[in-house]
Amino acid sequence: MSNCLPYDPVAAVQHLGDADPVMAELTAEVGECGLDFRADLDPFQALLRSIVYQQLSGHAAASILNRVLGLFDRNFPTPAALLQTADDQLRSCGLSWSKIRAVKDLADKTSENLLPAPKDIAKMSSEEIIKAFSTVRGIGPWTVEMLLIFNLGRPDILPATDLGVRRGFSVAYETGELPTPNELLERGECWRPFRSVASWYLWQAASPKFRAESA
Repeated sequence: MSNCLPYDPVAAVQHLGDADPVMAELTAEVGECGLDFRADLDPFQALLRSIVYQQLSGHAAASILNRVLGLFDRNFPTPAALLQTADDQLRSCGLSWSKIRAVKDLADKTSENLLPAPKDIAKMSSEEIIKAFSTVRGIGPWTVEMLLIFNLGRPDILPATDLGVRRGFSVAYETGELPTPNELLERGECWRPFRSVASWYLWQAASPKFRAESA
């Protein structure tokens, strides 16, 4: 298990198994938690990457992101540098016009200190972080939830609208249909305070590989 997470994934898996017999079976079948924690990206960088990746396959999005970073010597730009970049340059990298407006809005709000600074985020609740960053064009609660799980290391995030999490739940719990977000949140109460880890296991349950091995 990762030693980089700011919480103990072993304790998280133990808690999930003790709290929920179905989760105990799922964690045993999947194995150790492999949640990919990316503390190397700050919120601006992580959200810029998320905007690029929206509604694209991983391969296509990675190619576009690499071309964008190529404009800045293969590094993530600063907000100021991104704002100074011509829209046509970003368009030539493969970004849609709507995504260009979104990344520019992210850069503008970051430059104007309208978004929480990294040093302040640790003092904020997850709900406050979601509300703050959802003011950026093209960024909704789901995108911020991904930031909280994978870049900020918050242990208790359950993205209840995520299709993969809902699919994984239907597989693991053999419901025959997708749960509503409210149903998922209700069942997930017993997973607190490690709902991020529960979400990771549900994503694994939704994967084609898991479904094939379980058949």
